[in-house]
Amino acid sequence: MAARSLGRSVGRLLGSLRGRSGQPVQPLQPLRGMGAPRRGASGLSGSAPAAAAAAAAAAQPGLYPALSAQAAREPAAFWGPLARDTLVWDTPFHTVWDCDFSNAKIGWFLGGQLNVSVNCLDQHVQKSPESVALIWERDEPGTEVRITYRELLETTCRLANTLKRHGIRRGDRVAIYMPVSPLAVASMLACARIGAVHTVIFAGFSAESLAGRINDAKCKVVITFNQALRAGRVLELKRIVDEALKSCPSVQHVLVAHRTENRVHMGDRDIPLEQEMDKEAPVCAPESMGSEDMLFMLYTSGSTGTPKGLVHTQAGYLLYAAMTHKLVFDHKPGDIFGCVADIGWITGHSYVVYGPLCNGATSVLFESTPVYPDAGRYWETVQRLKINQFYGAPTAVRLLLKYGDAWVKKYDRSSLRTLGSVGEPINYEAWEWLYRVVGDGRCTLVDTWWQTETGGICIAPRPSEKGAEILPAMAMRPFFGIVPVLMDEKGDVVQGGNVSGALCISQAWPGMARTIYGDHQRFVDAYFKAYPGYYFTGDGAYRTEGGYYQITGRIDDVINISGHRLGTAEIEDAMANHPAVPETAVIGYPHDIKGEAAFAFIVLKDDTSDSDAVVKELKSAVATKIAKYAVPDQVLVVKRLPKTRSGKVMRRLLRKIITSEAQDLGDTTTLEDPSVITEIQSAYQKCKDKQAAAK
Repeated sequence: MAARSLGRSVGRLLGSLRGRSGQPVQPLQPLRGMGAPRRGASGLSGSAPAAAAAAAAAAQPGLYPALSAQAAREPAAFWGPLARDTLVWDTPFHTVWDCDFSNAKIGWFLGGQLNVSVNCLDQHVQKSPESVALIWERDEPGTEVRITYRELLETTCRLANTLKRHGIRRGDRVAIYMPVSPLAVASMLACARIGAVHTVIFAGFSAESLAGRINDAKCKVVITFNQALRAGRVLELKRIVDEALKSCPSVQHVLVAHRTENRVHMGDRDIPLEQEMDKEAPVCAPESMGSEDMLFMLYTSGSTGTPKGLVHTQAGYLLYAAMTHKLVFDHKPGDIFGCVADIGWITGHSYVVYGPLCNGATSVLFESTPVYPDAGRYWETVQRLKINQFYGAPTAVRLLLKYGDAWVKKYDRSSLRTLGSVGEPINYEAWEWLYRVVGDGRCTLVDTWWQTETGGICIAPRPSEKGAEILPAMAMRPFFGIVPVLMDEKGDVVQGGNVSGALCISQAWPGMARTIYGDHQRFVDAYFKAYPGYYFTGDGAYRTEGGYYQITGRIDDVINISGHRLGTAEIEDAMANHPAVPETAVIGYPHDIKGEAAFAFIVLKDDTSDSDAVVKELKSAVATKIAKYAVPDQVLVVKRLPKTRSGKVMRRLLRKIITSEAQDLGDTTTLEDPSVITEIQSAYQKCKDKQAAAK
């Protein structure tokens, strides 16, 4: 339906644009703190509904900048027709947007009612029931399972009926503690179908972390598996749930599915999910939800304090996920879309589940790891499933870099058209390797910047005009409706090119989070207080003379060395170009003379023989590529870096280790393997002992 509607709209779009002046329209420059033009007007009149053909952005010269300008200047005229034509509505909306960043008020498609599961399932089943919705790439290669849209709808309805039978009603919260699997996707969609709110919790969190999230959301039901499989290992999910629920009074039932044949303890509130689903009908009437009703919560951890339950709502989130999926990755009907993220993270929500399924795509569910059973796993999967778009994390790319090119070239990757990077800024060497080795220099590579809070991709090289340049390791172009600004330390807008600043966004977009569950003031303080009237991303960015954006890292990852402000990402990138260094992390630490100095942690390739020589070469490279003042005072070789399960390096933990604050690490619930802390502490102590002996 979405593709057909967009196709019908192409003529209207081209006709309306031909009637306009050839001069590009400049986005309005909001006045700081004034809120304009962030407040939306109701209705669709006054502008052509041509924005509904955004998929044709590269169809002819000048179309992309014209659409970008319209989305910035006239959000109602752009998003209104797009929402009307792309989504299946029960009741039409009367107001496109009503947003005011001065008090973090965000509302889109007001008055409209719809059901997200209908948009992701029913509309496709009506047209092509046997089209494949999901390919479950299970832990053992070669054992993939294909699930059609009809099968997924029936499974979703049975699960929805099971939830209803066990007391779940509209607005109730349901925790999903499951690995990547069709049943996990069906659990999300079943909640959406009956109006319940899901919170997916990564199936690797500890019992303590799980309990904290369940209690904050006051979940009534937990859906889990008996066990999980990952890289050939068995993970005891049910045992972790049992431990967590010792301190979760709100939970009434635990629905337990079975990933393995192994039996687990089943208590009074535990219910065998498959058996219960077999009793239910494969149809379930969808609940008609308001556009701004809650769809899901997703928790992100701060450096201190309790995790934040970010709230995403129905229509705006779904539309934004669908459009970014379609346009950033150039997804076409019949493509196999391979996002290898876990559904426990926002990437999995938006680009494994909601975006692809709303578009009627075939989405790959990747249960395993990049190196199981060997370092060719990704590329063997690409060959076997004939994946057209591959979307993964720079961390995995850098890891695979260590294993060399042979594991890639062993497999046929000719099906690939688009490669994507997500989760953190990708360094130049990793970008080049992904582009030239994995993509053979022929695939479009999109380095995407976005956040849990943004709901979907905000800055990426595509969409753009056809054939527009892509610069290595740079996110580049704001998506339609995203109006970035750079702010200086005084809170003033930085104009022009070749400038850096705090990255803010000056007007609302449909996919953004609406609040933090149960604490809207925390939402205001975290994202709208630092720069009143703007959404503050927490990231720094550089804007080129051409107007392209490069993310330089978190604002707290900026070092002030002798009065020189320097993003740690710049130093990391300079060192990561060294052929022996696949991974680096740079932090700032107090220095008696300079105020701050740089401390670098590096991971060397296994065949590196002379680490001292590499360290010297790295320092020389930084001095050459940036400046002598940027050279790290200390470089420590470690076996690995402390990362979250989604692959982000936890630099604040490194900072605490070298500033002797390791006894108070703060929130480490997202740390993939806590033993890495002891490893790094030991390496650092040996380094200090060696330095002391040398003196």
